[in-house]
Amino acid sequence: MRSIWNGAISFGLVNIPIKLVNATESRSISFRQIHLADGGRIRYRKVCELDEEEVTSAEIGKAYEDADGSMIPITDDDLARLPLPTAKTIEIVGFVPEASIDPLQVSSAYYIAANGVPAAKPYTLLREALKRSEKVAIAKFALRGRERLGMVRVLGDVIALHGLLWPDEIRQPEGVAPETEVSIRDAELDLADALMDTLGEVELESLHDDYREAVEELIAAKADGAELTAPEGAGERGGGKVLDLMAALESSVRAAKESRGGGGAGGGDHAEVTRLPTGKKTAGAKKGTSKTASKTASKTASGTAEKKTPAKKPAAKKTAAKKTATGKTAAKKTAAGKTTAKKTPTRKRSA
Repeated sequence: MRSIWNGAISFGLVNIPIKLVNATESRSISFRQIHLADGGRIRYRKVCELDEEEVTSAEIGKAYEDADGSMIPITDDDLARLPLPTAKTIEIVGFVPEASIDPLQVSSAYYIAANGVPAAKPYTLLREALKRSEKVAIAKFALRGRERLGMVRVLGDVIALHGLLWPDEIRQPEGVAPETEVSIRDAELDLADALMDTLGEVELESLHDDYREAVEELIAAKADGAELTAPEGAGERGGGKVLDLMAALESSVRAAKESRGGGGAGGGDHAEVTRLPTGKKTAGAKKGTSKTASKTASKTASGTAEKKTPAKKPAAKKTAAKKTATGKTAAKKTAAGKTTAKKTPTRKRSA
């Protein structure tokens, strides 16, 4: 990897010769502009607006445009003579916990390499000190014509430098959050939690750029004179309004479980999480419209106990005695008891 900047890290009185290497690279596919009529390449030429002549890069310099429109030339020598301590030095100004850095501030990323054998010892000292402190260093450095803010941290056996935006470069999120009052029910939060648990964690190394791969396939097909046909449903992603948030969450949980091999049948936990009042009548309520559900359920349980197990007959008789004062019911219960008694010897003989 080629270095893009040579200088030093200033760590108090310790000076570490280093070089910067880009830690990231762009893999996006770039396109050229062409003339649709004949396919000719469209190029941009740098032309002086005074004499309308095209100029080369060697003839182009820098200038600052004043408020009145006049140009103030600034040369590279002018910038090099600025009394800037960070012109060739990454100056560490303090140490903070890494959690105190807002990810919104992080921009570019670089690897810091020791420049030469003598730099190995102080480089390793700084790396191990950062490891033991469990903090990151805040630094100032100059790169590509301006001073920048940076975060120096340890990444394995390497020291990395992350460019940071200056605090005044972060815009305040005014008018971004919803301004209307919204109430979230516990059931909705439970479903959201269930969806997060179902999706689980992800290994970043397993992710890749599907769009770039699709563009590469398109280019290859076009080069061979073929046409790619889009699969059915491609690009049809849920637009529009979510009319039923609960239904959307339930469907998301179900789909996430199926995609991870849980299947639709494994919905026991899903049913527990998403249990909501449905307003349906119980089985006991359906059997007796003139009586309460609890009385009917009790009655049903008593009748079932009589038919299946004689041991529970005393309890059934007590319940029947409480519910009716007529001798008819008692007689029926006694008859039922006799029938049960007759059935028992028959089972013994057949055995």
